[in-house]
Parts: sequence; C-alpha cells; structure tokens
Amino acid sequence: MFLARMNYLQVEEYLKTSDAIVIPVGSLENHGLHMPLGTDFLIPDEIARLLDERSPLLIAPTINYGATDDLTGFAGTVSIGTEGLIALLRAVCDQLYQYGFRHFLILNGHGGNTAAIQAVGSHLYRKGAYLAILNWWLMAGQLNPEWAGGHGGGEETAAVMAVDPTLIKTEYLHMGENIRNDLGDDLPYGAWTNVLYKGVSVTVPRQVRDITDNGWLVHSFKGDVPTRATAEWGREMLSAMADYIADFAAHFTALPKR
Repeated sequence: MFLARMNYLQVEEYLKTSDAIVIPVGSLENHGLHMPLGTDFLIPDEIARLLDERSPLLIAPTINYGATDDLTGFAGTVSIGTEGLIALLRAVCDQLYQYGFRHFLILNGHGGNTAAIQAVGSHLYRKGAYLAILNWWLMAGQLNPEWAGGHGGGEETAAVMAVDPTLIKTEYLHMGENIRNDLGDDLPYGAWTNVLYKGVSVTVPRQVRDITDNGWLVHSFKGDVPTRATAEWGREMLSAMADYIADFAAHFTALPKR
C-alpha cells in the first residue's frame, strides 16, 4: 500500500499492526546517451510497485533527488549532495518516527546516496529504530552474477527496458564509453573517478564529464555493455528483487523494538 494514497486514519490503522515503511530513494543524473536521467528512481519505483503486489508493507513516495556531485557536468543532472540528502532523508524519517515507525527499509537506486543513508541509519539506531539499505543493483548481482553491472551498463539498461522500453535511445546503444585519460597517460583511468598508478587504484574526485562525454561507466564490470540488455531480463530481475525484499522484510520487521 502506498502512503500517498492513504488518509491519516488509514495510517493510524496500519501502525496498529506494523511499524515498517519502505522509502525508495533515487537520483536525477546522466546515465549515458542511451538512458533517461531518471533511471535511478524509475527502477526503485518499479520494484516498489512489484513489492506492493507481494507484501502489505507501507511504501512512502520516492525521493527523486540524491547525492551525485560527480555527474553534474551533464545537463539535467541535479545533485543535492550528501549533506542535502542526509538533511532531507533524516527529516522524513524523523517525522515518520514521531508517528511510531521503527523499521525503515530504504530502497536505494544510486550508489552515491549510500553514505547519506548510512548516516541516517546510524541516527535512527541511536533513537531505537532500525534502517536497512537495499541497494538493488548490488543485490541483483548477488542473486544472479549474470545480472551484475555498473553505471548505465546492461543491468540498468535492462531494468529501464522493463519499466518502459521507449525510454531507451537505441541509436546510442552501441556508442562506447569513450574514456579519456584526463589526468595524463601517467595516471590512466582506473574506475569511476579512480586512476591507476603502478597497478594500484587511487581515487581522485572530479567530474565524470572530464573523463567521458557519454557518461555510462561500467568500470569493474567487464562486459557489462548496454547492448546485452533485454526487457525480458529486466522483468525477471526486478521481479526477483521484489520477491527477495518481501521475504527479507518479513524477517527484518520482526526484529524487536529497542
């Protein structure tokens, strides 16, 4: 059931039997020319929809903006930064806590959000509540290693195809990452904003636009090209994610109040 479609009496009735809530969190950011800016919230939205078919969990409206400073060089990307996301998510969770919610499941669609979500989880734990971080793209790769992928690669492309295949710009699917060694050949590109020196990976924070004009990066996921994506794969993967979360939530929400 969806919080935004309920009135307050229905919420009070729900709280008589459950203190759990799912909060999808995403981002508005570039994922390469073949994918929409809303990839990181469209996918959690779809998983939440599928979860609603499987579980009585209450689902809050999706937080569509996240911490994505390194992608702001691409037009349309909007970042509220780690501090901004901490402030927003903490305010939302604190308000829900006041009503009696104690088990928070954050369905996350963007890796850059993780630090903020962890900070809010620690904050809630100190107050006597639990928060679980469900990073769907990492979990999917653990459920099936063939699904594992990186930013804008086959995994995310397949997931968006399952949401709405018309969102994929097929004319760009074969365009490569077009990586350049923006810091020179002595410090070649490693992964995301990392460089390599003597075989060791070192992080040098900077904008991804300095590294590529396309913007999809699969770095450590070798072979995770968008051309391998299919809508069938996406539907199977997101369905499996919803099944897993429904099963996990049954155990997580059984944790006793602290």
